[in-house]
Amino acid sequence: MPLKVQKQGRESSQSIVRRFTQKLRRSGILVEARKNRFYKRTQSAQLRKRSALRRAKKKQEYTELKKLGKI
Repeated sequence: MPLKVQKQGRESSQSIVRRFTQKLRRSGILVEARKNRFYKRTQSAQLRKRSALRRAKKKQEYTELKKLGKI
């Protein structure tokens, strides 16, 4: 979806650039490009579950150490 901005009458180049950047911001093209900048492969269900269990275990260890005053 290309964006086009044409000069209107005696419009300055700065105002044309300003209008273009506003259109670009409103279109959401930059947000999508930043999201897709790095490809991330989807994890399998088993890997997601394993990492969730690992996070839960780490969190539990952290809270126990905090209660004992070691952190």
